[in-house]
Amino acid sequence: MGLFDFLRKTKEEEKQTLDQGLQKTKSSFFQKLTKSILGKTTVDDEVLDNLEETLITSDVGVDTTLKIIDHLQDRIRRDRYISTTELNSILRAEISQLLRKPANDTENLFPSDFDAPLPKRPYVILVVGVNGVGKTTTIAKLAYRYKAAGKKVMLGAADTFRAAAVEQLQLWADRVEVPIVQQGMNADPASVAYDTLQSALAKDIDVVIIDTAGRLHNKIGLMNELSKIRKVMQKLVPDAPHEVLLVLDASTGQNAIEQARQFTQATDVNALALTKLDGTAKGGVIIGISDQFHIPVRYIGLGEKMTDLQLFNPDDFVDSLFD
Repeated sequence: MGLFDFLRKTKEEEKQTLDQGLQKTKSSFFQKLTKSILGKTTVDDEVLDNLEETLITSDVGVDTTLKIIDHLQDRIRRDRYISTTELNSILRAEISQLLRKPANDTENLFPSDFDAPLPKRPYVILVVGVNGVGKTTTIAKLAYRYKAAGKKVMLGAADTFRAAAVEQLQLWADRVEVPIVQQGMNADPASVAYDTLQSALAKDIDVVIIDTAGRLHNKIGLMNELSKIRKVMQKLVPDAPHEVLLVLDASTGQNAIEQARQFTQATDVNALALTKLDGTAKGGVIIGISDQFHIPVRYIGLGEKMTDLQLFNPDDFVDSLFD
């Protein structure tokens, strides 16, 4: 076996997991697309209207859908003729371009893979998101992937609003066998974050992942809380957190876009994780979120296993969706 055979096999397995995870989205999208061009040989106004409905009902989002339709209309005006057989390749190119829009400047500061060198040590990830989106399990999977790549990982249980959140994170820390700092329910979240970083520095930890509460019904309170957490962490690590990771449930479709809008108004989100892609036909929401917020999708969740959390690769996503 060659030196990189194991790595290559892993990448192939991840691609297979992605293909399987997007199957519901792919089946739904192409069934609707086929219906929208049924009996047509050229892309005309009726096809465009049907395509617009297809994209919107695939949770791409109204704004992003209208942008795609506008580009198609420009193409028709320029070329004067587009056959329906060309539509797949044109849509593929449009979606690829939307997913590759320039993201925020911090993207280049992220590690390129779980086993890649860290840009900072400790590398601090602050995780935000409402209850029920898969935030705690995403933290556990991140811890597992970084630990499996040889990194020393520590968790911080700063979602002290719910006792269950602290207990769940403790349970996952035990399963993944990584240390956790927690002070129980109703503790000051900023104090937990400070103690976590202090412990991480003392123990030479590589990656610190801190859970926070997601209370969107009180956006001002959330904003103040996250601002305080950031401020106290920066007393120990001046540029922390390096990732402010918003976790969204892809199966909620347009609700995920609304949550992204609310959280980006409340704090400086610079990375996204989309969970539960394997159980939904609403994977098109990634396209709308990437286009509207210009925040890189860093991770996607494609199943229950620890290895089913993947770094998002736009090329692989488009290949899986269209091939």
